[in-house]
Amino acid sequence: MSTPSLDALREAIPRSCFDRSTLGSFAYLLRDVIYAALLVYLAVKIDFIPVRSVRVAAWIIYGVLQGFVGTGLWIIGHECGHAAFSPSTIINNTTGWLVHSSLMVPYFSWKITHARHHRYTGHMEKDVVFVPRLHQEGKPPSRFTHLFHLAEDTPAYTLLHLLGHQLMGWQIYLLFNITAGKNSLPKNGNRRQLLPNESHFDPSSALFTPSQRGQIMLSDLGLVVMASLLWRLGSAIGFGRVALLYGMPYLWVHHWLVAITYLHHTHPFVPHLSETAWSFTEGALCTVDRNFGFVGRHFFHEIIDYHVVHHLFPKIPFYKAEEATRAIMPLLGPLYRQEKQRSFLGSLYSTYRACDSAADADGSGVVQWVLSKQ
Repeated sequence: MSTPSLDALREAIPRSCFDRSTLGSFAYLLRDVIYAALLVYLAVKIDFIPVRSVRVAAWIIYGVLQGFVGTGLWIIGHECGHAAFSPSTIINNTTGWLVHSSLMVPYFSWKITHARHHRYTGHMEKDVVFVPRLHQEGKPPSRFTHLFHLAEDTPAYTLLHLLGHQLMGWQIYLLFNITAGKNSLPKNGNRRQLLPNESHFDPSSALFTPSQRGQIMLSDLGLVVMASLLWRLGSAIGFGRVALLYGMPYLWVHHWLVAITYLHHTHPFVPHLSETAWSFTEGALCTVDRNFGFVGRHFFHEIIDYHVVHHLFPKIPFYKAEEATRAIMPLLGPLYRQEKQRSFLGSLYSTYRACDSAADADGSGVVQWVLSKQ
């Protein structure tokens, strides 16, 4: 079937779905802050538990739960970056800067590159996240390369590589802009330097234009303030305690960010598109809605469940995304991609194992995954 136009999809959605309630958004933010404060209040009592094994278990549970809450807060900041939190630009940017800085995320820096991801979703050259590497066919590999490829096929290698992907992927992306397309940098960006510089933290990075320098510096200021607060807290209560209270949830938050983004835009049977086949709507529809049960619906504000419509109309607030999705599903038919029956974490492993490289096999511009491992 032909792809409906963006205007046709917009007309199918009730106009109320585009209304942004500042008060309603702040209510969700307040709820998440209360959750975080309550968990910290309970966590400071963990050391009074006399049994060591129970203390360890309690800290692990705290880290997981606070990671859920922190991810929800990150998503609130993400809403601010899309102007979906409030009709007010000042409220959006002030709230987003405060929330993301508290999570050690450079708000404006990431907002700028994330907007480029939305502008070119699914584009093989211009998207900025999880662009697949092209499958290379040619001369037979050397013996060493052959042995390495054999190791790559083992579940143990996949699991080890996936752990690194989840633990360090977010930080490496912010530092080096990995997984971005080769033509994803802005044409009017800062001048290239002797060494590649695609850091989200450097105002002179090639990711940004000279006019955006002030925003990057403001993002960095937020990180410096937060780091200073953590340092003062560590000096007062001990850095080990700060690592437990803040460091563990920090790692969980970044694990969930990487997993959510990866699975939204990676699926064995969902393609990426070259310049000749890509359009904004076609690219946005290369997004996959998934399911993470109660955690996804309550803590993650349904970002996993209803992300396709978010890529089509990013100013729709998350609490209207389900209604908007149901409104466009009849128009999209099989073009609406979802995989809500499978386990989210199970899909993370199987997708990471299967989706290694992609190829435009028939020259149509539709780049499909080469599924060598399933």
